[in-house]
Amino acid sequence: MLLLLIHIYISFIILISQSKPDSDELLAGGRDISYWCQTTPHPEPCNYFLGHNSHDRPKNRAHFRKMLIQVTLDRALHAQNCTTRLGNECGSKRKKAAWSDCNRLFSDTIFQLNRTLEGIKRNTSRKGCSSFDAQTWLSAALTNLETCRSGSFELNVPKFIAPITTNNVSELISDCLAVNRAFLSHKNDVENTGDQEFPSWVRDGDRKLLQSSPWAWRANVVVAKDGSGQFTSIQAAINYAAKVRRGNARFIIYVKRGVYWENIEVGYNLYNIMLVGDGMRYTVISGSRSVARGFTTYSSATAGIDGIGFIARGITFRNTAGPQSAQAVALRSASDFSVFYSCGFQGYQDTLFVHAQRQFYKYCYIYGTIDFIFGNAAVVFQNCLIYVRRPLHGQVNVITAQGRIDPNQNTGISIQYSVIKAAPDLKPVVKDFRTYLGRPWQQFSRTVLLKTYIDNLVSPQGWLAWENTKFAWDTLYYGEYKNIGPGSYTRNRVKWKGYRVIRSANEASKFTVNNLISGRTWLKASGVPFSSGL
Repeated sequence: MLLLLIHIYISFIILISQSKPDSDELLAGGRDISYWCQTTPHPEPCNYFLGHNSHDRPKNRAHFRKMLIQVTLDRALHAQNCTTRLGNECGSKRKKAAWSDCNRLFSDTIFQLNRTLEGIKRNTSRKGCSSFDAQTWLSAALTNLETCRSGSFELNVPKFIAPITTNNVSELISDCLAVNRAFLSHKNDVENTGDQEFPSWVRDGDRKLLQSSPWAWRANVVVAKDGSGQFTSIQAAINYAAKVRRGNARFIIYVKRGVYWENIEVGYNLYNIMLVGDGMRYTVISGSRSVARGFTTYSSATAGIDGIGFIARGITFRNTAGPQSAQAVALRSASDFSVFYSCGFQGYQDTLFVHAQRQFYKYCYIYGTIDFIFGNAAVVFQNCLIYVRRPLHGQVNVITAQGRIDPNQNTGISIQYSVIKAAPDLKPVVKDFRTYLGRPWQQFSRTVLLKTYIDNLVSPQGWLAWENTKFAWDTLYYGEYKNIGPGSYTRNRVKWKGYRVIRSANEASKFTVNNLISGRTWLKASGVPFSSGL
């Protein structure tokens, strides 16, 4: 009996200790807004907007997080009204093009903030979200606003777009990222993602679909250039899916072989679209938009994918604008939980825009010249062939340009078990052009290569400075881990503070499917083969 009482007492003490709040939260309980805002990177807008919108005192860090995300959403909604009014003042094609991008991106930022706020309110239920999810969605919200800003510079209309980009929403989202990050480290959220439920978009049938032969697909609609399907246009099939589908069940569009000359869009409110082709050699989606022709990098994409849970198999996405046309995107994806399996991406500068959120690429071919894998997603490439093409005379080749703009964004490019080599047009003249693994597009650029074959086309220096400056040398994170091949030797690599030869498996594992994109919570049910770790 005595032993039983002792056991009950010990269990009670353990339960109390586990539920006890942090000491800093005990001390901070009842503190005013200014106390909590001082813990953020941008205390002034935090103080101003929270002070004007709420007279409550945060009870703890979780309460402060919810209050801060709410006021950020309120501010974003106010800014969206200004954005809508600005649309009436577009007096030129360039202004209209820049505004159109920003209006769309701002709408998606509001979607991400809403998604985050609702998720943390319900985080004790199956419909809630993890802190890692919240960090992903907040990262996307901030990336959207930077994309709006950069597009206005490309079209030389930054003053016109300034009312959209100078409203403190970016600073408030940055504060949200910093506050939410404390929950990641405190709860070890990333390490425990394997114990969560699969997202609602995952269906048992996806595994069978991805492992089937092309003729066995049970497509909802068929697209065929010869008229043998319901549609001759891919976008027409996507628009049909948006009209007829109810709920978020998987909608499969089978695209028969052929070259489809069109630009397609899957909006952020259209979930679980699957595009299936007859193989990357046979089903091709092709466009030719470019910055040189008056588009932004964002709007130049042959395919723009934003809807959650997008899957593509056996399709090539191509931009034929050519090396003389500057930025010209073949695929732009901001689709969370997206998979590209056995797909091709062909272009020159800025071929593949991995814009935002969690993405996975398996058995893909990627062709390009300058910054041709770029963006601010959390993305893993496994068993991909990366072909560097011949650029214009006097140009250099750069494989990656990762765009992390805030140190708390959980984003980065990870290239694993892949091959980097010269494309057929570069191979005969490979000694005439320098090729680099990456350069820092933004202040906190983060790219790693893990157990990848690097051919001799890559410069011994490895990485390139941004436009001959020392920009981001101390704040970037570039790493190489156990790569092989004649271009993998690291003895003469750059000496930047942010570059490192990764020797620890624990450090390298941060950039695997498990940890960078929380793949155990969603990827294994998709049916795509993958390696979860190193």
